[in-house]
Amino acid sequence: MDEALKENILGALELVVDPEIGIDIVNLGLVYDLKLNDEGVLTVDMTLTSMGCPLAGMIVDQVKNAVSDIPEVKDTMVNIVWNPPWSKDMMSRYAKIALGIK
Repeated sequence: MDEALKENILGALELVVDPEIGIDIVNLGLVYDLKLNDEGVLTVDMTLTSMGCPLAGMIVDQVKNAVSDIPEVKDTMVNIVWNPPWSKDMMSRYAKIALGIK
């Protein structure tokens, strides 16, 4: 996947906001990897801020909806992974400022 397409996908994923924290999944550092195969299937490896997140299904649906308008993406698979474990160190500077974390 070229860099422009990756940026486009990440931009779309910035519209997916973690409902408990109020910051998007990209700036929270929840998106670990993106792969697009020759058939247009996007695989998103991501994590959640907590294992027991009751909104996991909703977030997965929002991820699929967010990238559905990108022509190169024909289908989306979302893998929820727990390695490496998420920590606040993975958040962008923007997210840390918004949450008041130094």
